[in-house]
Amino acid sequence: MLRHEFRPGRAVVGLAMLGLAGGYAADAAGAWEVPWTFFLPLFLGGLWLAATVTWAAYMLRRRREARMASKEYSAGPASTSGSHAIR
Repeated sequence: MLRHEFRPGRAVVGLAMLGLAGGYAADAAGAWEVPWTFFLPLFLGGLWLAATVTWAAYMLRRRREARMASKEYSAGPASTSGSHAIR
């Protein structure tokens, strides 16, 4: 059983930020020479991708919950058996 629900948008943000941190570390160590403006589109692209993944996961979760709710409440109410007549 899962302890918490999986949030793929957070995983994408984490991977994007790890990539940016690795790039900055390589630049600081002198192993890679790039201007700082190179990292700005990567940062914004990572945030955009994470937002897109989060939205898609939300839509899937909402659709699944609606489907489950319609299965749970498809039976008629308990009082239709006639055992509890209203006077």
